[in-house]
Amino acid sequence: MRTIKLGTSALDVPVVAVGMMRINTMSKAEVQTLIGTAMDHGANFFDHADIYGKGACEEIFADAVGMDSSVRETMILQSKCGIREGMFDFSKEHILTSVDGILKRLKTDYLDILLLHRPDALVEPEEVAAAFDQLEQDGKVRHFGVSNQHPRQIELLKKSVRQPLVANQLQLSITNATMITQGFNVNMENDEAVNRDGGVLDYCRLHDITIQPWSPFQFGFFEGVFLDNPKFPELNAKIDEIAAKYGVSNTTIAIAWILRHPAKMQPVTGTTTPERLADCLKAADVHLTREEWYAILLAAGNTLP
Repeated sequence: MRTIKLGTSALDVPVVAVGMMRINTMSKAEVQTLIGTAMDHGANFFDHADIYGKGACEEIFADAVGMDSSVRETMILQSKCGIREGMFDFSKEHILTSVDGILKRLKTDYLDILLLHRPDALVEPEEVAAAFDQLEQDGKVRHFGVSNQHPRQIELLKKSVRQPLVANQLQLSITNATMITQGFNVNMENDEAVNRDGGVLDYCRLHDITIQPWSPFQFGFFEGVFLDNPKFPELNAKIDEIAAKYGVSNTTIAIAWILRHPAKMQPVTGTTTPERLADCLKAADVHLTREEWYAILLAAGNTLP
């Protein structure tokens, strides 16, 4: 598995992260097979959140791998906190309590990375900084980042937070690529020119923050997957054509399209199917040409000015 540095850290991570959001619907044996598939491909980076299965996903994961110190050292574990029922909460108290719960469920003493989940409108950066300092001092979290945040929100946190923010999880797929396509339409009077995220793609590249695309196969906001979907005939035809050239599946090409971007993103899978996960991970070995990358972009209905 090809690796990249996570943000400005010295941590080498696989270019594809394995998301654990849906494993609470699986049996222990099925989870073991899924995790085993990931590890066999060198994908030892597992993404969690305290709200996934209301915490059950972290418990199931730890049980499936038989978590102990020797197992723990073979993995990179990331989790997220900040989403509560009916609210977002970046208070010091909630962050510290959440991390303690995460560590207990994962049966580990530390997280490699903690991300703040969706932005809290009532965030007080000084409280976040105090929480991060305590977690770092106690050895409970080694690296920190955010999720779904635009540049000004990150800058606000950095006013008080002294640790580097190494990652930002953002929605991105071939059909949800406004963070890329708005860059073509600077100073244009069309919908594609609307800046919806504060230029987060360029900001993260400028500040060496690794973008972790989530829902890499979804269109809309969880409306469904675009692969093999009759709503996207031209896109699927183009993906299938390129997949045949490389001798891989259409799943592999969808992930390879994200990996081809020079921002060195780390897409997060969400599949619970070992075979499909293996196809996702094979994308690390596929390097699309510039012509192929743009052909896929245009087949998704995007236009160049």
